Amino acid sequence: KSEASLTGNHVFQSRPSPVTSAKIPDYFESIDLHDIRSEASAINVMSITGILDDFLGEDRMVQTVSGRMGSGNFEFYVSDYQKSELIEKKPLIQVQNSQVEIDGGFENENVFTLIEGKNVVHSNFLIRQLYYPTRLWAEKIHKPIRPVFMVYSNNIFRLLEYEFTDLRYYNSLRLVQERNYSLEEIEITLDDLYDVWARTKVKPEPAVTFIQADSFYKVISLVERLNENSMTSGEIAQLFGFKERQSDYYFNACRYLGLAEKQTDEDGVKVHITASGRRLLKLPYRARQLEYVRLILEHPIFHDLFEAALQIGDVPDKEYVAKKMREYQVCGENLIVRRSSSVRAWLYWILTLVNEG
Repeated sequence: KSEASLTGNHVFQSRPSPVTSAKIPDYFESIDLHDIRSEASAINVMSITGILDDFLGEDRMVQTVSGRMGSGNFEFYVSDYQKSELIEKKPLIQVQNSQVEIDGGFENENVFTLIEGKNVVHSNFLIRQLYYPTRLWAEKIHKPIRPVFMVYSNNIFRLLEYEFTDLRYYNSLRLVQERNYSLEEIEITLDDLYDVWARTKVKPEPAVTFIQADSFYKVISLVERLNENSMTSGEIAQLFGFKERQSDYYFNACRYLGLAEKQTDEDGVKVHITASGRRLLKLPYRARQLEYVRLILEHPIFHDLFEAALQIGDVPDKEYVAKKMREYQVCGENLIVRRSSSVRAWLYWILTLVNEG
């Protein structure tokens, strides 16, 4: 069977991991922590700061390979584990010198690790991105191979190590460990969040579409990408793997916070970052997170709901959130249930910032 139809994705687990503080030596004057824009730059910084060594529990991991190469010839099975592990028909896929791109391959005397890097937050990734390089190098070397997926966003390195429990099976992927790292001050306390809430002056609800964007991490990621260049709705959809309707949801979320706007020029309608968004991204990690919190809590409904969250120590339940949405008349009744999940997700994101070291 041809590999052309192979589109199996692995969905990231949504639970947040604590952030570990890492240090960059003072003598690296050429590295600007606020200007790490590409996957390659992020992988390079991750290596020289010892983040990769710490994550793997290894010493002196050195980059030995990167770039495009041929996969060689191999074959594998795809089982539909979701329906039944007892399905007898397992599609056989044959690969004949397919193109493989490796963002980074690092090695020491003990192990070889393959890095797939991204600087955009997605909900899932194509298993092929880890499986093909793993199969390629499993034929070439004898050391254990440790595939790692890295996402660099919001100045956080998110590392996820995987293993294929049976290399003959494409979808035998299993998460081994996950950790987040930052090279900046990361300590945020509940008192910090309370202080932001107490100091924030509530503004009238803006005359823009109310939020329907469940991942605040993707909101942040979109602001970062807009800081590099303006984008059409179609380009946003392509970058994040959205449907075009979803790209408008995330634009509206950025607009709701005053971080993005649409402008028409000779190339048509594009989404641009605002001056407020550019100023925010220049802040160091801790101040930037608290500024995101302030922008959220400027809205009356979020200010009210976060007070409730502080009182109960958790995100209010769906019924309470829906009740407040009706009180503040933020959207039509038919949209309340769907958009209440976004409200609760944003409140949850705020609470997960607490990292008291």
